[in-house]
Amino acid sequence: MTTASQTEITVRPLAEDELSSAAEIEALCFSEPWSERSLLSSYNSGHTVFYGAFCGGAAAGYAVMTSVCEEGEIVRIAVCPDRRRLGAASALMRALDKEAVSRGVKKLRLEVRAGNRAALSLYEKSGFYPVGVRRGYYSSPKEDAVLLDKDL
Repeated sequence: MTTASQTEITVRPLAEDELSSAAEIEALCFSEPWSERSLLSSYNSGHTVFYGAFCGGAAAGYAVMTSVCEEGEIVRIAVCPDRRRLGAASALMRALDKEAVSRGVKKLRLEVRAGNRAALSLYEKSGFYPVGVRRGYYSSPKEDAVLLDKDL
């Protein structure tokens, strides 16, 4: 039986010592995952913010956003396959929106594989709209990237 505490999602800034969890999620979710070293480099860049989603005390997902002046980009968002459809991705998106607004961001951007229907649906529900396509952008497998923006 699943209890409320096992499915309740909490979101908070991710600590540097939790990047190994993000790297594990990367390996589960992406055909070309970032290494823990790459995550650390991004974490320490000064322009990024990392948020983690936790379920039952365990890392369920994470998201990375960069921001410079009034523009932000969600560069990564991932949820463990066995923790999907519990609201973690939506909670991460709300946290990034709030963080972006606090940083004075007026427009958020992201890109997504054209065939990732679940992600496209999430982003549309979160207020993103399509602004372009990068043909053949992704490899492993080769696929177009859809560019999405959101006005804050």
